[in-house]
Amino acid sequence: MKTADCDILIVPGLGGSGEGHWQARWADRLPTARVVSQDDWHVPTPEAWCGKVAEAVAQATRPVILIAHSLGVVACVEAVPLFPEGVVRGALFVAFPDVEEAPNLPDLVRAFAPVPRDPLPFPALVVASRTDPHCAYDRADDFAHAWGALTVDAGESGQINIASGHGPWPEGLMRLAGFMKGL
Repeated sequence: MKTADCDILIVPGLGGSGEGHWQARWADRLPTARVVSQDDWHVPTPEAWCGKVAEAVAQATRPVILIAHSLGVVACVEAVPLFPEGVVRGALFVAFPDVEEAPNLPDLVRAFAPVPRDPLPFPALVVASRTDPHCAYDRADDFAHAWGALTVDAGESGQINIASGHGPWPEGLMRLAGFMKGL
């Protein structure tokens, strides 16, 4: 699948993906991409966030590829039952946060627990870092396995955001291109 053949929905995490974040850069670079906006980037609720993701998928006019980061991953996975059947063709999930067990997450994020473990109805890649402060690699891999997704080991990459040195993140864009080629 080529980017011109699909709607790419970019789903940021807590706080949104500001200027310089790889998601914001990709949204500017990929002509069929758009960011799924939330009413409140700093006080998320599962119902509102999942609803916005489901609404964006329902409004798509072509097959959808999801590109989610951090809490956006959880919102996407929780919104799956709300998606029209067959519209989402694949997902790139980056830096899944363990809202169930990570000790350093704010309570408002814990409202997203428990995270569904049902197999996803579309192929997905879960990019996980061995030094992500919000999720142990083994937990991310366990969730990916439950979802039927492939895990991509990002090594010691932190949370794969600006703070961890991932502004443009060209490796991620190459991973996305390879993934889409196989769809």
